[in-house]
Amino acid sequence: MELRDLYVRFRDPKTIKALAKEIELEASKLANPINIMEVCGGHTHTIMKYGLLQLLPKNIFFIHGPGCPVCIMPKERIDHAYILAMQENVILCTLGDMIRVPGSKGSLQDARSKGADVRFVYSPLDVLKIAKENREKTVIFFAIGFETTTPMTAALLESAIAQKMTNLLLHINHVTVPEVMRELIDSRDEHIDSYNNQIDAFLGPSHVSVIAGSKIYEEFPAKYNRPVVVAGFEPVDVMEGVLMLVKQFNEGRCEVEVQYKRSVTREGNRKAQELIEKYFEKRDLFKWRGLGNIPKSAWKLKDAYSDYDAERVYDLPKEEIEDHKLCICGDILRGMAKPTECQVFGTACTPAKPLGSCMVSSEGACAAYYKYGNLL
Repeated sequence: MELRDLYVRFRDPKTIKALAKEIELEASKLANPINIMEVCGGHTHTIMKYGLLQLLPKNIFFIHGPGCPVCIMPKERIDHAYILAMQENVILCTLGDMIRVPGSKGSLQDARSKGADVRFVYSPLDVLKIAKENREKTVIFFAIGFETTTPMTAALLESAIAQKMTNLLLHINHVTVPEVMRELIDSRDEHIDSYNNQIDAFLGPSHVSVIAGSKIYEEFPAKYNRPVVVAGFEPVDVMEGVLMLVKQFNEGRCEVEVQYKRSVTREGNRKAQELIEKYFEKRDLFKWRGLGNIPKSAWKLKDAYSDYDAERVYDLPKEEIEDHKLCICGDILRGMAKPTECQVFGTACTPAKPLGSCMVSSEGACAAYYKYGNLL
């Protein structure tokens, strides 16, 4: 089947409407409303873009989660990128959305306007080519992303070591999903005063799960009594995922299920996992924007590879920096507020002039609401 045919199949309006009717029938049997958190920003954009909110019955709600690697980056880490970019004879490389995220000193876009050599890349392996072409300069890769992109950064390091590249450094900001899911449940369970302040179930991110496997979610039904369905990013995927969750509630089940069976297995990609484990180890703490310091929720380079670690080679500030007082990105990332509840949404804060990271990223909730808000 060609790629175009696959897109048609998973975006078919008749299929989406048929699933909506089936969800409505199942939802009519529910004893209580269900709050479903879609962890990944890719799901949020699908939900908004295709108007899925309008198709769901009134007793099923989406809570937008923190699953956007750009959005969760705290200002002090963005400042690291800015400081590194402004160093003499440095080329700083990162993924596209990171260039516009504002830190306390400005964005990487601002640094570039001041003469810094900042480049966005489509793949970490593009950085290797840049380092080879600029051996007289230090090339630093500001690495971001969840389990999906972490193996590519590990592959970059492995290639750099094999080719004895001495002018390439990494600034590692890779984070992991299960730890933040635990944090969201624990923090909410302490302050439950309504169904709208509670996570009842999760839509698990598909691409993360291709790498890590569905096994990483098994603690949530077992320990927290929250079912998880790993769903793809197409609208049919999301609607099927919601239906599977509603059926679990009606049937008295609580387990991990995989809707995205065309790519996700329980074990995941073992080769990718081994590559990560070879070069990285967990940090004791990593600060998530709006969520605070979460234990064991991010990777760092192992000591054996400290010569490639930009955080060790350069003296970077460690002080934490507060967000803009008018920006409620933190509450949005927690799923405690909708973008439209922010007083600067769509006025002082727009994609052209973002105050917060949720408006910058292509996966940010604010960007989705701004772009597709007419579908609400």
